[in-house]
Amino acid sequence: MIKPVTYASAGVDIDEGERMVSLIKPMVKTTHRPEVLGEIGSFAGFFRFPARKFKDPVLVSGTDGVGTKVKIAAMAGSLSTVGIDLVAMCVNDILVHGAEPLFFLDYYATGKLSADDGARVVSGVVEGCRQAGCALLGGETAEMPSVYQRGEFDLAGFAVGAVDRSKIISGKTVRRGDVLVGLASSGFHSNGYSLVRKVVFEIMKKKIGSRVPGWEGTVAEELLRPTRIYVKPILSLLKKTPVQGMAHITGGGIPGNVPRSLPEGTRAVIYRNSWDIPTVMRDVVAAAGIEETEAYRTFNMGIGMVLMMRSTDVDASLRHFKRQGIPATVIGEVAPMKKGSDRVEMTGDSW
Repeated sequence: MIKPVTYASAGVDIDEGERMVSLIKPMVKTTHRPEVLGEIGSFAGFFRFPARKFKDPVLVSGTDGVGTKVKIAAMAGSLSTVGIDLVAMCVNDILVHGAEPLFFLDYYATGKLSADDGARVVSGVVEGCRQAGCALLGGETAEMPSVYQRGEFDLAGFAVGAVDRSKIISGKTVRRGDVLVGLASSGFHSNGYSLVRKVVFEIMKKKIGSRVPGWEGTVAEELLRPTRIYVKPILSLLKKTPVQGMAHITGGGIPGNVPRSLPEGTRAVIYRNSWDIPTVMRDVVAAAGIEETEAYRTFNMGIGMVLMMRSTDVDASLRHFKRQGIPATVIGEVAPMKKGSDRVEMTGDSW
């Protein structure tokens, strides 16, 4: 008699997947807004659009992942924060255009599903949604033993928000003389980790639990600091202070992202040393031996979001972010484009 080959013997445990759903259901409910209809477990999520909140609503969407930061989480056995990163990378992107995040969906793929580990990952997604004020409307869990090794996993997410058409922030109103206000990052956020891992573990030869002089925490704690979510502080600012443009500083750093919100004929002049670069970043850059230009293209260098504002609105915004507990400082200005110059010019002494 031929021995039957089941889905479980092929490496996929349906029962464990169902157990994970039972574990995350209570957590997911804590993110629900009044507009959410139904519960997790349906084929799709239902969200009643808050039409009364908007006059001429435009939907804004964004999708992203966490990159190889998930490998640090797996190495450290610390799975409860990368979900925050996942939400942050998506909601901060749509926030750039003035959108309020409404709901979020996640995708979690792993080689061998553990309901407990999966629930820990989703707990981070839940926390990120709470910080952003959006509902975790649904998601997908995939067990793929032929794609991921045991202990490996990946994350992707999708956010949907809304903004009134007249309030869309596109950068079109940015003009010469506007001021660039930089909001501090919480660390590396979720970019540059392929280089970070190579430098920290191969060149600096640090262990995941090592302590490094000058670093606030262990290697794991420093490298797993969740991406800062700027949604609530910025949305509350927009209710009283106009912002002409914004840039979420992700892959490509300041030089790669600030120009995306600059109109033709303008460039950004960035003042070096106008903010503190985290010690961990300085150490990684030094150990890698890369030039300053490459460092600013790879990492956020301590600035996670840049706001472009009229000079008359800067003081009010700085006071606002101070009350919100987010370090903010003037890091540059918008200037006319010069023939042959880059869209972003770094001025002042090198660090």
